[in-house]
Amino acid sequence: MKLNITYLIQPDVKYLGIHMDRRLTWRKHITTKRKHLDLQFQKLYWILGRKSPLSLENKLLVYKAILKPIWTYGVQLWGTASNINIEILERFQSKVLRIITDAPWHVPNTMLRRDLQVLSVKQEGTTASTTVTGSTTTPTGWQNHYS
Repeated sequence: MKLNITYLIQPDVKYLGIHMDRRLTWRKHITTKRKHLDLQFQKLYWILGRKSPLSLENKLLVYKAILKPIWTYGVQLWGTASNINIEILERFQSKVLRIITDAPWHVPNTMLRRDLQVLSVKQEGTTASTTVTGSTTTPTGWQNHYS
């Protein structure tokens, strides 16, 4: 008995909301997340914009509660993507933080993130991937029991 099975090779696949391509460059995932973030930010501009009467603390809270979870979902996987791909989300984050604070163009993005106590996209990815790899070690306090 002979089976004729053909396989279709897809350039990328979406699984649990994460787009994966053959080489795991995460380009498709990051660009779709950027488009989704742009749409969400357009909806929220009236409350996050420069002329919004909302306080800076509340604007930052809206950013952290609504926009940040969109791009941090699955960061443990795509956080190791190339810098070029991660910079796509870095540019979005810088744009939003600059609009939230109504900062002038000459204020560096690093200063904005530092003053607002917000990690960059690259730092979030590094922190998340370190947490995942660090979680496979022996739990704290167990070393004395099994040494």
